[in-house]
Amino acid sequence: MDPQNDERAQEPGDSVQDRAVAALREVYDPEIPVNIYDLGLIYDLQIDEQGQAKVVMTLTTPACPEAEMMPGRVRAQVGSVEGIEDCEVELVWDPPWNKDMISEEAKMLLGLE
Repeated sequence: MDPQNDERAQEPGDSVQDRAVAALREVYDPEIPVNIYDLGLIYDLQIDEQGQAKVVMTLTTPACPEAEMMPGRVRAQVGSVEGIEDCEVELVWDPPWNKDMISEEAKMLLGLE
């Protein structure tokens, strides 16, 4: 099949970046019923041409009981995406997370609107 004529290959949402975002939306904060992407915990996601991904993220609080486990979960989830060879996760605390970072859809789900 010619990729130029393959409609699926040209659909939006099928890039490595989009698949990585979809993978991040499968990781949930254990205390809040919303995925970490829509919670605003992902500050940056970069993927280079060699498939090296870097995720810069935070947690809702430095005292979060998931602080030790969450970066590994994110690394595994993003690393499992087709087209990504390796994933580095950097956990940062600045800027601190706040409720304004939550997506509008997630705010509605949580009753914050």
